[in-house]
Amino acid sequence: MRDLRLSEIWIYPIKSLSGIRLQKAHVLPKGLEHDRRWMLVDEHNRFITQREHPELALFQVEISNGQLTILHRANQESVQFSINTHSTDIETVTIWDDQVQASEVDQTISKWFSDQLKMKCRLMFFPETNSRPVDAAYAIKNDQVSLADGYPFLIIGQSSLDDLNKRLQDPITMQRFRPNFVFTGGEPYEEDHWKNFTIGEVRFIGVKNCSRCVLTTVDPKTGIKGKEPLQTLSTYRKRNNKIYFGQNLVASDFGIIQAGDIIYQS
Repeated sequence: MRDLRLSEIWIYPIKSLSGIRLQKAHVLPKGLEHDRRWMLVDEHNRFITQREHPELALFQVEISNGQLTILHRANQESVQFSINTHSTDIETVTIWDDQVQASEVDQTISKWFSDQLKMKCRLMFFPETNSRPVDAAYAIKNDQVSLADGYPFLIIGQSSLDDLNKRLQDPITMQRFRPNFVFTGGEPYEEDHWKNFTIGEVRFIGVKNCSRCVLTTVDPKTGIKGKEPLQTLSTYRKRNNKIYFGQNLVASDFGIIQAGDIIYQS
């Protein structure tokens, strides 16, 4: 019997900023607790990501004692706020083709980001109670997502990255792909075909292979954009004019998972 195990758990509290590796996490309907519940928007209330602003990779995020701290690694300036801080004013913001209801965290936090990025922007919060359905074509039962691109969870096998790195001149880390879950013990790319499985005691369903964009070409340490890994992935992971790496998931039920949990195939 194969030994498939959850080896890494990641959340990305502010969309397109750095991730936080956890030992355990709470699986909620919209994704892991605190995962992509905040997002920067421009002056048109449209979401901002590393696709157009790769320097966002330089913001380090931490959560401790109910406080969210953001450090700009280039100049060592930081700002902090309570995870419960946000305005009661509701606004419509745009993420891809979706319009959702969100609230500004605090004007002083927005000004800090505007000063750091040298562009007008605001930090918005997306409450658990607000609606954002996943693509109906892939929904199992009225599934919801936070401010992730389209689905509440993403899983990638360590073997898949290892196989890719054998093809690259300069190996990369898993953080290029921003997964929630990494697992060990499987064959390269076997997650492409996963449908029903359990991590610990929480059941998940694989709904769609994850198509990748230029964000994967941003070095998370430097914020500099290059050509890899998309250039290499396009030689063997491209179909229908899209490049795939990882599997999008929804959860059938909710609870606590932790690193080291066994993954059972149904």
